[in-house]
Amino acid sequence: MTFGVKRYFIYLAYHFFKNFLIILGGISLAFAVIDYFQHARELEDSFNINILYIFYMWQEALALLYPLALVFALIMTKLTLVKNSNMAVLYAFGFSTSRLFTPFLTVATAVYILFLGLHTTSFSYAKENAESLLHNEIGAYLQDDLFFKYNDTFVYIKNLDPVNKVINDMTIFKVTNNQIDYVMHSKRSVFNGESWDAYDVDLKTHHHKEGNLINYDESKIVSIKALEGYKPKVIESLYDGKALTIHDSFDTWMVLFKEGINSDKIRASFYEKVVMPLFALFLMAILFSWIPFYGRFADFSKTTATSLGVTFLVWGVIFGLHQLGTNSVISPELTSLLPIVLLAFYTSYRYKKEYAPS
Repeated sequence: MTFGVKRYFIYLAYHFFKNFLIILGGISLAFAVIDYFQHARELEDSFNINILYIFYMWQEALALLYPLALVFALIMTKLTLVKNSNMAVLYAFGFSTSRLFTPFLTVATAVYILFLGLHTTSFSYAKENAESLLHNEIGAYLQDDLFFKYNDTFVYIKNLDPVNKVINDMTIFKVTNNQIDYVMHSKRSVFNGESWDAYDVDLKTHHHKEGNLINYDESKIVSIKALEGYKPKVIESLYDGKALTIHDSFDTWMVLFKEGINSDKIRASFYEKVVMPLFALFLMAILFSWIPFYGRFADFSKTTATSLGVTFLVWGVIFGLHQLGTNSVISPELTSLLPIVLLAFYTSYRYKKEYAPS
């Protein structure tokens, strides 16, 4: 026993993690380089810009391909152990399938949690940053002429600076029965972490009688809080579907739900980061029990081809359904949640059949 962890655990976890890093590094770099050569002519003739573009696309590839790399690493590791008869030796020492799978599951879960953490950072904006380089839009982060609903009012923003978290020229007006109740205009608003502090506010309150405007009152307000819960990234996503971190995706989802606005794309984006990668853990459990533990029982070429084929098939189906959910063809719950739940149930069935101790 080493540091309270049994040697077999360290042995299997080490080989699995090593193979995972090799596979993920290889396929992610290949993805980034191939994408770079497809778009190299569209980039500026600058070494720094080109390297930065490859780096951003590599980050995007890591997020997209790490579930596949986990499954491939399990297949590679177990087949290697079977070829070397090490797996048969472990079974001969009395290890159960569930105990031998534990190191793989532990490493895979740690990797999943690591990427969840990365998706709470600017890592989520890698593709967006790469596209900015591709279209020569470095620093072009300002958003102009935004219009959206907020509670029972409508909001028009002339200019949003999401980096400095400043809004220039914001107009909020309330309409009841096709009549404007009031108009509030602020020249400058600053985000305070929860809401926007609007300064130098001009307020015009309209008075109506029998459907006609009689008069209006004008007043000045030094500052007022507005747009509670509308973070800069939330406003951006309402405008053009900008990439979001997990936290901002959830916040935007709640805002859209409160306003009664369609949130299919936001929910699909949230499920893509949080739920869909779980297919790798369930598929790993299925394949680990399916791949024979003894070389005499295994046709390695057939086993490898079948394992890879099943992995690509499952990933392709899940990814394809996710695209339908993103485009609002089908509810994201049916395209992103349901397949993972069904896979989880099948894994549970396999566990009771193959993993549970007799």
